[in-house]
Amino acid sequence: MLNNSGDVARVDGQLAVARAFGDKSLKEHLSSVPDVSLEMIDEGTEFFILGSDGLWVVMSNQEAVDSIKEIKDPQVAAKHLAEEALSRKSRDDISCVVV
Repeated sequence: MLNNSGDVARVDGQLAVARAFGDKSLKEHLSSVPDVSLEMIDEGTEFFILGSDGLWVVMSNQEAVDSIKEIKDPQVAAKHLAEEALSRKSRDDISCVVV
């Protein structure tokens, strides 16, 4: 893996990780096993944020939560996070869903 400052991690300096799965010549450098974590969701959970690295590379979990905690509409909240990531000069694709 190679990660230039401000750029996404790339396999052998070529392919962005999200696009590298299935690329035969780089298979030895990759694992298709996802990182998985279990989070308990109960009546106290107000919302959760699913975001791509384009969001998380420029914003901490707490910054994201603080940024949208007063927004009631999840679609508006997701758009706000994406726009905030852009304003912070994120250079990667930005995907965000608030549930």
